[in-house]
Amino acid sequence: MSLSSILSADAIDKAIKDCQAPDSFCPKRFFQLCGLSKKSTQEVKKVFGILDNDGSGFIEEEELKFFLQRFVPGSRVLTDTETKAFLCAADDDSDGKIGAEEFHTIVMS
Repeated sequence: MSLSSILSADAIDKAIKDCQAPDSFCPKRFFQLCGLSKKSTQEVKKVFGILDNDGSGFIEEEELKFFLQRFVPGSRVLTDTETKAFLCAADDDSDGKIGAEEFHTIVMS
């Protein structure tokens, strides 16, 4: 399954263009622009499964670096600052990774 089966290509492109400059990525804004924050819980879970590249049940820091590339191949990688800020914003239990419920929370916030 691809992200474009859940989100419109135009919305994904809009979200990617909004954060092209290094250190301009804001997860909440990205989720709003790409339309994910308006999707059902089930659709958010499907997106989480796609972003959980290694199938561990979590999105770890290394996977977050390539977050934008999962939406559009060839997009930039997140900077270390953006990656750490994203992890900090979503990691409610401070275990160093983002679980499905934590992902749902940040998407819908």
